[in-house]
Amino acid sequence: MLSYAGRRLLTAVPTLFVLIALSFFLMHAAPGGPFDSERSLPPEIEARLAAEFHLDEPLWRQFGRYLGGLLHGDLGPSFQYEGQTVSGLIASGAPVSAAIGAAAMLLALSGGVALGAIAAMRPGSRIDRGLMLIALTGLSVPSYVVAPLLILIFALGLAWLPAGGWDGSIAAAVLPSIALALPQLAAIARLTRGALAEALDAPWIRTARAKGLPEHLIVLRHALKPALLPVLSYLGPAAAGLMTGSVVVEQVFGIPGIGRYFVQGALNRDYTLVLGVVLLYGALVIAFNFIVDLAYGALDPRARLA
Repeated sequence: MLSYAGRRLLTAVPTLFVLIALSFFLMHAAPGGPFDSERSLPPEIEARLAAEFHLDEPLWRQFGRYLGGLLHGDLGPSFQYEGQTVSGLIASGAPVSAAIGAAAMLLALSGGVALGAIAAMRPGSRIDRGLMLIALTGLSVPSYVVAPLLILIFALGLAWLPAGGWDGSIAAAVLPSIALALPQLAAIARLTRGALAEALDAPWIRTARAKGLPEHLIVLRHALKPALLPVLSYLGPAAAGLMTGSVVVEQVFGIPGIGRYFVQGALNRDYTLVLGVVLLYGALVIAFNFIVDLAYGALDPRARLA
């Protein structure tokens, strides 16, 4: 198991390096610069700003300087938020994003497995077809459409929940978490339904039925574990989907999380802020996939040989 974990960790380092290099050079290749909105500034002031942030240096030297800072845990200063570092901005938005992301993942996992199991236990029935139709709709409608609809219905129409903002309360987290979780909940429901239906048709399940074991015990003891393996392997991409989806959802609901900083950083060409958020998201995606690989390897030892 240790060698399996070591191999997975070794692949994470070059992956992160490629991610950082691609993000850095693509950001600098995009038209515009961090101070283009301040064209009224005298040329000498613009030159001084470029020198202060080392933007007048060759690109390879800027990249080397950025990597050197990363090795010391320094993500650099923000170009647009005066006097603030990227680490400080990310630290201020991380708790909010983490709270909404964790709630969305819990909702997607519990709801998706439950709905998929209900559908799989009644294959071909109206319940099965209805739930899968709802899941397909959830997959087809993106978060930037779901979020305004939720605001219209539950905030403006029924006045049950706040339309936006963040005060740390559960009520403020409900609608953003639902908007973020729905696509992943739908995907997990379809995965669970397919895997569980296949497991329930296996020979050992027919043997268990022939012995008179109740259906709910057959599902819980014999069918659910192998059916959850595809769901487990999907949790890494699901976490990536939640993080990228949070960029839109936080903007719609006006939530001061990391995703909102990413959007503002991209619009303002705040290179260091965008790179910091990309690096954090990349590291989290790799970490989630690493944990999922370890869990998959523990449940199915054949995966360690791959």
